Amino acid sequence: MSGGSGDSSPASGRASFSSLSDLKDLELSSESGCLSIVVLGASGDLAKKKTFPALFHLFQQGFLQSGEVHIFGYARSNISDDGLRERIRGYLKGASDEHISQFLQLIKYVSGSYNSGEGFASLNNAISENETSKNNKPGSSRRLFYLALPPSVYPSVCKMIRSYCMNPSSHSGWTRVIVEKPFGKDLESAEELSAQLGELFNEQQLYRIDHYLGKELVQNLLVLRFANRLFLPLWNRDNIANVQIVFREDFGTEGRGGYFDQYGIIRDIIQNHLLQVFCLVAMEKPVSLKPEHIRDEKVKVLQSVTPIKHDEVVLGQYDGYKDDSTVPDDSNTPTFASLVLRVNNERWEGVPFILKAGKALNNRKAEIRVQFKDAPGDIFKCKKQGRNEFVIRLQPSEAMYMKLTVKKPGLEMATEQSELDLSYGLRYQDVKIPEAYERLILDTIRGDQQHFVRRDELKAAWEIFTPLLHDIDDGKVKALPYKPGTRGPPEADELSKRMGYVQTHGYVWIPPTLSKF
Repeated sequence: MSGGSGDSSPASGRASFSSLSDLKDLELSSESGCLSIVVLGASGDLAKKKTFPALFHLFQQGFLQSGEVHIFGYARSNISDDGLRERIRGYLKGASDEHISQFLQLIKYVSGSYNSGEGFASLNNAISENETSKNNKPGSSRRLFYLALPPSVYPSVCKMIRSYCMNPSSHSGWTRVIVEKPFGKDLESAEELSAQLGELFNEQQLYRIDHYLGKELVQNLLVLRFANRLFLPLWNRDNIANVQIVFREDFGTEGRGGYFDQYGIIRDIIQNHLLQVFCLVAMEKPVSLKPEHIRDEKVKVLQSVTPIKHDEVVLGQYDGYKDDSTVPDDSNTPTFASLVLRVNNERWEGVPFILKAGKALNNRKAEIRVQFKDAPGDIFKCKKQGRNEFVIRLQPSEAMYMKLTVKKPGLEMATEQSELDLSYGLRYQDVKIPEAYERLILDTIRGDQQHFVRRDELKAAWEIFTPLLHDIDDGKVKALPYKPGTRGPPEADELSKRMGYVQTHGYVWIPPTLSKF
């Protein structure tokens, strides 16, 4: 299989100093030469809203050099180079028209179907012509394919790439492929897809992207846990009562009902995004920061999860979901789910991990809540005010804060809940926090797979959720109705309470602003 030995040597772009330049600390080796980035599904929403803007921001920061990189869009739409550029232009923000135009000139468009050898042969010719025009030294060409496409076409597209578009065997560069979630609908379909792709590419060439692993505060989890003496002795069943990992949206499916109904909130959010966060919260300390050592520990904690119990699951479906003409009238697809994972190991035995996600709720946020047990000997009579909690706000208003009980200012010995707060918008005012896709695309160019999902990790994740998903599909677990703009079914709060979660009443975290100082 072509792709060369370069796949074992991570690549590094020539970057100016920026928030992403810290990635150089991973001691990745430097590569140069022609880099061809191919966005398949170039006319779709994902490509326009996420992929091309991420590439533009990497270009802005100097990680993609105009003398080395060329970007190709591939789709079925019959448009010109300029036609694609104009479709993308409106999504590129934060730069002058001149800078945007410089980036857009790097983009060429090739039209073709996703199962046509003719189309992919034309794409390969365009890539090869560009590599030749760059006076590329033999062996220094690199080809990155980003599949901004539905998973149903992954096998046929990958076969076309393998047959027509691989880096020439005479070169020692590489070929890498990024595939987007969802990776199957259950264990069987995921394994079938993995087998099909595994016949075409080796594991070092495949990058299964989950953009939550690129989020700044998700990436901070390993540092927080393993670089701070404060947390090391506390992060276990002796001190932690429960952990909540929450994803909330204040809007419904909004025209995507037909697509969403095929998957539901568990497949769409919990089985991938929230489970990745769960791994980083619950895993043991890896031997090193090498990608395989980190991914080994993630697999171990997934394999330690016990089967999900039906009485520790609450499903919901918001009123009005089935008004969408593309959604079946008898749909049992959950738009809300709260479920409990339990880890059968020495560190976490008895600690419930509550994973909760929903649409059409009362607010929008994603966060991790680590709730500690009550302090023994409550001489201040403050238990009713709430417990200590360590909260990591992933979005919006990225922050980390610790909820503490403190003395209320005044002459009386009265207590209240307050916080130690690190709000990123205040602390890092002059730092641009990179978008998840920027970081992950750069990782792929560099050959760093730390923040991507490995095949055995994907299998272990599906083994956890497949029995429950089949029961939902068979109608054995019913979704409860809830009104849009609420917290979801009341039964979900009852489940959290039954799991030992103690809600703090009368306390609301307010992101600090400069106007306060």
